[in-house]
Amino acid sequence: MSQLFSAAKIGELELENRIVIAPMCQYSADAGCASSWHRIHLGSLALSGAGLLILEATAVEPAGRISPGDLGLWDDKTEAALHSVLSDIRAWSPIRLGIQLGHAGRKASCRAPWQGGHQLPESEGGWQTVAPSAISFAEQDHAPTALDEAGLVRIKQAFVDSAQRAVRLGIELIEIHAAHGYLLHKFLSPLSNQRQDQYGGSLENRLRFPLEVFAAVRGAVPASIPVGVRLSASDWVEGGWDVEQSIMFSQQLEAQGCDYVHVSSGGLSPQQSITVGPGYQLPFARDIRQQVKIPVIGVGLITEPQQAEAVVEQGDADLVALGRAVLYNPHWPWQAAAALNAQVKVPSQYLRSEPHGVKGTLV
Repeated sequence: MSQLFSAAKIGELELENRIVIAPMCQYSADAGCASSWHRIHLGSLALSGAGLLILEATAVEPAGRISPGDLGLWDDKTEAALHSVLSDIRAWSPIRLGIQLGHAGRKASCRAPWQGGHQLPESEGGWQTVAPSAISFAEQDHAPTALDEAGLVRIKQAFVDSAQRAVRLGIELIEIHAAHGYLLHKFLSPLSNQRQDQYGGSLENRLRFPLEVFAAVRGAVPASIPVGVRLSASDWVEGGWDVEQSIMFSQQLEAQGCDYVHVSSGGLSPQQSITVGPGYQLPFARDIRQQVKIPVIGVGLITEPQQAEAVVEQGDADLVALGRAVLYNPHWPWQAAAALNAQVKVPSQYLRSEPHGVKGTLV
């Protein structure tokens, strides 16, 4: 029996298999509002047969967007737009839906990747960014404003408000984005956090604000809604955030009621040096998984069904997240089920699509 296609549970949320579609930014929202692109894009992925679909990084306030085209969930208008998209998806797909809530911090106010990805000046529609310390991401970037106490309170409340909006939308899982060099990751890393107050310096202090945000969100939504954290297990820069600190962070999250961790890496510094290859981030997931009891999601150039099966079978992670591979092939889980002699649920309208020789895979 395929381990990848065995049932799983995150908190109280039951999943039919262990395939997760990772959050992937689309840079196609209108002032934070989900657009017709999201209806097409998410609708396609909702028919994939994956156990869980996590919506892209969704900004908790306008200044938290990576780009002007980022999805947001900060007011009634953005909530209504996303409700319209999700209602159409729910009419045709029972897939479990999660959302990743985040704040881009100093990596906000940028062009979309296909427009170069560089920081937008205010004269071209950009905005002032914020961070733990007034240190820019790239030398040519305008320096962020260091957050004061009022700013920390505002952003923490914004995470709570967005999480409560997500629950109203019927979203079944909330992921807090503390990876890829965005705001909460910047508090964690000594490379970007040079504060002199209770939120900087020691590891205990650098963990404080991300843990406060998690605790606030966890306390604001029903216990039936799993709340997890995506983290970068390493900055890939000497003297930066690393897997040992990630283990301590994960253990403290678990102690506060975190339901899972989603293990990625990098994104904090242009000086990062990463050797990329199939499953290159899985050693981080395995190291963390050995030190916590909550589920761990592994991600990073997992592209082949047998490779994904081995991730679960060998204990590298409890669940496998796909990103670019499922963008390229939205029916990847269908083909994985055929390769692993498993079954996957698909819309009745597509049951007759099975190629000759794989009958019984799609149900």
